[in-house]
Amino acid sequence: MTRRRAIPQKLAGSLLLAHPSLLDPNFRRSIILLSQHSEEGAMGVIINRPTGRTLAELSGDFALGDLADVPVFTGGPVSDKQLILSAWEASDDEGTFKLYFGLDPEKAAELKRTHEHLVIRAFLGYSGWTGGQLEGELQQNAWVVAPIDGTLMQDADGPDLWRAVIGRISPELRLLAEAPDDPELN
Repeated sequence: MTRRRAIPQKLAGSLLLAHPSLLDPNFRRSIILLSQHSEEGAMGVIINRPTGRTLAELSGDFALGDLADVPVFTGGPVSDKQLILSAWEASDDEGTFKLYFGLDPEKAAELKRTHEHLVIRAFLGYSGWTGGQLEGELQQNAWVVAPIDGTLMQDADGPDLWRAVIGRISPELRLLAEAPDDPELN
């Protein structure tokens, strides 16, 4: 008999980590910062897929402004030309994580000027699920839910961030995360 996992009611403000066995190229080894989750569906952005570009390189509109050096990430396969600005602040001392999601450029620039430890990221596209879809994927063990570790999110990105976060959850996941893509090459 298969035991079903209990799915938390609200996942907004959590991280979704692609299970090591998830092979979908849109989400393989990805970490999604969930900004919304309700009965109607869920939405978030992939935080560990840097494009290697900045906002200034993406658009001349940002070339001379406060946001010129903001890194651009692939946020997900939905509306992949849509630009989403997000920012966050983490405090180890207070154990807090404050997320600003879907900022307009003026507000993002103001926050950057007034908040010393703020991390700002730009995302092209987002990851989205219709009502019940994410819950079904969680039941199939496609995703692992984790709390946000804001300080870790400031220091790493790409596959290294995914390995670091998923490796902290359990020894089994750490072992699976370190496995080569092709076991024949091991």
